[in-house]
Amino acid sequence: MGLIDRMVGEKRRWRQYKARTARLPEGYRRAVGAIERYLMHLGPGDGALAATMFDDLADLFEQAAADGTPVREVVGEDPVEFVDAFIRNYAKGGWIDRQRARLVRDIDEAAAHDGTGGGS
Repeated sequence: MGLIDRMVGEKRRWRQYKARTARLPEGYRRAVGAIERYLMHLGPGDGALAATMFDDLADLFEQAAADGTPVREVVGEDPVEFVDAFIRNYAKGGWIDRQRARLVRDIDEAAAHDGTGGGS
């Protein structure tokens, strides 16, 4: 599949996701909107992976709404912890993992050259 085909496919998936979440009851729709904003900054940069993640988010909240599961029961007491755990299911090899690996590598290098002999 070429780049254009992938881009069109991802755009179509995004529109479908937005249509699905627009049909959610207000409280669920608001929760998904808040999570979506957070994910836009911290979620995977790969378009296909992000599309899958958003599809799964819609699935989760559609099912919760159908079952009458309260929003707080879905996300728990700490929404950041919930979303960070959610992201970990999709982030392998993504931007955040590369940044974490870079941080660890840079700190290891700094510790090796700090003159205290405490490097590994």
